[in-house]
Amino acid sequence: MNGGSGPTGVGLDLLDRTELDRLTTRRWFLRYCYAPEEIERAHRLTGRRRQEYLAGRFAAKEAVLKALGRGLFQGVAPRDILVGRAAGGAPHVELRGSAAEAAPGTTVLISITHKGDAVAAVALTVPRDDIPRDDIPRTHDEEERRGS
Repeated sequence: MNGGSGPTGVGLDLLDRTELDRLTTRRWFLRYCYAPEEIERAHRLTGRRRQEYLAGRFAAKEAVLKALGRGLFQGVAPRDILVGRAAGGAPHVELRGSAAEAAPGTTVLISITHKGDAVAAVALTVPRDDIPRDDIPRTHDEEERRGS
């Protein structure tokens, strides 16, 4: 952490993927919990892979909310926490809207894991100044803009 103040928040979420199966068939739930890009990606997936994707994103969003000191219905809409992929394939968090307002100057580091029907995610919130710019994971879009 470069001698800075280190993590300011830690969040962990564990869920059974099958608990979300019914909810992820409901439009209101998808629109409340997922960013448009995440919904679009989910629609390109099928069967178990689609459910794993949605469960992993949901667990990640819950972990981020916990790291921010918030609950699911406490002022930050989960859809404002975009969980994408960095250029190397690792998960990457982008805070938007209410999430960005709740955590100005913050970078979120995330890890997601799946085993059977279990899905876990851990999130760390770190002051942006504590991370050298080259160490912040870039999304695929950022890599394309840089020409890498």
